[in-house]
Amino acid sequence: MNELITTTQSDDGKILVSGRELHEFLGVRDNYTDWFKRMTKYGFDEGVDFIGFSRESSGGRRAVDHHIKLDMAKEISMIQRTDRGKEARRYFLKLEEAWNSPEQVMARALQIADRRVNNLQLQIEQDKPYTTFGKAVSGSDANLNIGAFCKMVFDEKGIKIGRNKMFKWLRDNGYLIKVGRERNNPLQKYVDRGWFVSYPTLVQRTEGDVQSLTTMITGKGQVKLLEALDKEKSHCW
Repeated sequence: MNELITTTQSDDGKILVSGRELHEFLGVRDNYTDWFKRMTKYGFDEGVDFIGFSRESSGGRRAVDHHIKLDMAKEISMIQRTDRGKEARRYFLKLEEAWNSPEQVMARALQIADRRVNNLQLQIEQDKPYTTFGKAVSGSDANLNIGAFCKMVFDEKGIKIGRNKMFKWLRDNGYLIKVGRERNNPLQKYVDRGWFVSYPTLVQRTEGDVQSLTTMITGKGQVKLLEALDKEKSHCW
């Protein structure tokens, strides 16, 4: 069938018509915005029968358009009571008949299946950085101190690195503050990303108790830092 009026397909397999293209085909003299507002008063609801969107007009400026469902397009065409309106309605009826043929139903089913396969493959690619361990750890509340994290690194990746060396690696790579009173505290940007938390602890000394902060690595931080360590292990550990 020759395409009299351009149509598209929604994600759920419905035929959609551009409100502006239909307006142009029907030869309506009123401007599009006024005409469409008048058409909606015949009982059509946004989000049910049509959805508004913005598109680039012929002059390069943005213009409001609408995705109209086929049933609404048919009724609007009939309401015009013009030869063009009758022609558009007949075209939509033939389009609907062809759309519901067994061949077209099967073709759409195959398209949906292909789209689901592609989405699944994309999800697999996105999940590659995360092992089953990583997914479990990244969403957990099991914060680890540096010593416990060193043990986990050895258990998971076979990287043998002591607590002091781990602190140095974290400082050298910009995760922890290098100098000053806040040395070995995490940089704020990594705290904001949810990689670290700091807990106040009380250190007992003969001259008096002193409060300090203990750096803990969150589940998300453990996954990210483990990835970074794993990348370096071939030439650093």
